[in-house]
Formats: sequence, C-alpha cells, structure tokens
Amino acid sequence: MANDYQRLFEEIRKAGLNPLGCVYTSLDKVLRLPVEEQRALKASLISENFRIHYENNAYYRGLCQQQGVIPSDVCYYDDLIRIPLIPVSQFKRTDTQKLLSLGLDKIEVEMRSTGTSGIPSVTRRDSETVTQGFLAVWAMYREFFKFSSGAIVFLMPSPEEVPEMGMIKVSNMLGGLVDTSRFVVRKTSFDPQEAVALLTQWESEHIRHIVGPPFLVHNLIQYLKKHDIRLKLDGETRIITMGGWKRFTGEAISREEFNRECAEYLGVQPEQIRDIYGLIEGNMMAIECSHHRKHVAPWVHFSVRELDDYRREVQEGKRGVLAIIDPTSLAYPAYILTEDMAYLEETTPCPCGRNGERVNVIGRLTGAEVGCCAINLDKAMYASERAA
Repeated sequence: MANDYQRLFEEIRKAGLNPLGCVYTSLDKVLRLPVEEQRALKASLISENFRIHYENNAYYRGLCQQQGVIPSDVCYYDDLIRIPLIPVSQFKRTDTQKLLSLGLDKIEVEMRSTGTSGIPSVTRRDSETVTQGFLAVWAMYREFFKFSSGAIVFLMPSPEEVPEMGMIKVSNMLGGLVDTSRFVVRKTSFDPQEAVALLTQWESEHIRHIVGPPFLVHNLIQYLKKHDIRLKLDGETRIITMGGWKRFTGEAISREEFNRECAEYLGVQPEQIRDIYGLIEGNMMAIECSHHRKHVAPWVHFSVRELDDYRREVQEGKRGVLAIIDPTSLAYPAYILTEDMAYLEETTPCPCGRNGERVNVIGRLTGAEVGCCAINLDKAMYASERAA
C-alpha cells in the first residue's frame, strides 16, 4: 500500500504538482480512509521530505549520521521512528540559522513565541513553506468548523500590534471565513464590556463566534458572571480556544468548569466549544471535533516517546513525550521533540467518523518552561494591570 502512494505521489511530482496540495483539497475523504491507508499516505509524504532535508541541511545530516540513518532507511510507516528529532529548545538558541535547509536569502517570514523566560522561539519560513502552512491550516479550519459567514470577536491583540506572534497570525486566518471581526485586546488591555457590546450588537445580524486563549475567554465569562449577564449565542456559534489551559502563574483552568460556564453565560452547548493544539515550530494543528477529540492532520505524524529514551515509542494510550513530524516545512526539518506530555488514540474509532491520530495533551514535562504565545500575552496583560 505504501508503494502505491509512493508511485502516485511520484507521478504527481513529475507533472510539476504538489502531492500535499492534493491531500489538503481532499481532507474530508482522507480523514475517513482506513488507518492503514492514512499511515501509508503520511509515510510517503514524510519520507520525501526527510530526503530533502538530509540532502540540503548539513547540521541535520550530521544528526542523521550520528544515529546511523540515511534516506533509504525511511520509506514506510514503521520507519518513521528512525527519523532524528530536534528538541524544541533548539529553536530558542542564538544559532537557529543552522537549522535551515535553505539560505537566509530565501526566508519570507519569521515567527516568534516567547515563554516566561523572555527567550523567543524563532522559526523561519520560505515562500513554499508559508504557502503549504497556510493551505494546511485553512484545510483543517474548513474541515472542523465549516463556517463561511458570521462575525468573530477575537479576544487577543490584532496582528498589527504583534505581527510576529504565531498564535495571532493563525487565528487571524479565521477572519477570512466570516463577514466581519474585531480584535478587542489593545496594548495588553482587555475591556470585557466591548466584547459584550459587539456580541449584543451582532445579534440577529450575524452568527457570532469567539476566538481566543482560554484565559481570556475565562475572563469574559467571569465578567458576565459578576454582572449577572447571560447571553444567548447562536446554534452555529463556535467558541474556539488555543494556547493552553494554564496561566503563567501555573494556575490551571478547568475544562469541565469552563464548558459549564460557557453553557450558562454564553448560551452554547459543549459541542460548540472547540480547542486547538499547535506550536509555531510546525505548520500543524490538532483540532477538536464535536466530541472533543483532537484530530491530527493526516499528513503529520504524532509519536509519543519514552521519558528515559526518546528514540522509543510508548504503546497507544500510554503517556510520554510528544514528538511531531511535519512534512510541510522545506525551510527546516520540522521533526520536533516537544516538551509536552501526551498520549495518543488511533485504532479506536471516533464517534465523529474521522479516522487517524487523536492527541491528548496532559501538560508540560517537569522542569520545562511554561511558555507559549498565550502565556506571554497573559504575563504581559497581568503586568500591565498591576502597573495601572
């Protein structure tokens, strides 16, 4: 079966076309392929991407040589475990240009995510990687959210204020799917009254959506709770969160309580609330279906590794360190060993009818920095409030 996809994708490349593009535009069908077919498909895409980085990236080729791996060793799904991983901490170093498989003159965009230490994680993308990344995100948004009209209240700063922040850049893409939108965080200040006024103003005019990190949606709900305001949003409303469920202080936001309060104060059902997992070091995201299972894009491979040996996988359903292998990047090898603890589901079917990997992110490794775009925003807003 793997050879079938390898031959198919080779014919597509010979025609001057991009196999990933064919997968993006057929995402609804690909997500419903049997697991074995999905595995063969992703292995074919990843093996070609691995070859490109091996041949064009001296630093990464050195890692491969240290581990005794060459491109011909990575052809099938069971070979993906052999791909050397890059610790996510490498993207915070001052010499991140060594990760590039292309020259700096080819780089089109630089994205950053700053953690609590203030040291940014930097990723650089060339034109083709930007194109593939945007198409990948759009495909996932369309598959899981389905909307093409309405209005969004973005509980975050605008891209104009922080153009380099990855979370805001990918969130802003949702704005292209609706009729109107507003960003209501300005200079690290959030006034819940503005969000409530917009949601009220748009009633009977638009399907109303809310997008933001959990802590800011939580802040909005606490404002409604304090003032005994109960909104009734629309049956097609989506409450979309991204950025993690812990505050920079370490305080955790309970997902169960969050869902209950969204139902009471925003008038939505639990299946209308969808969380997204992603990281700026890749072009990937895992998006919740209506059953709150986070589905991994079928061209990306998630792998959970042993705590004491990152080259060994744990069994499905067992906890370990999350590794991500993303073939959409040509600028650098997006083969990342994260600092997230997780477990995977794949062989058991999801009630939504989609097949493939589903990820459950539990938290961070002990001693790992609690850092991402949302954490950085939370910290900056907290400091601003204290200074006011």
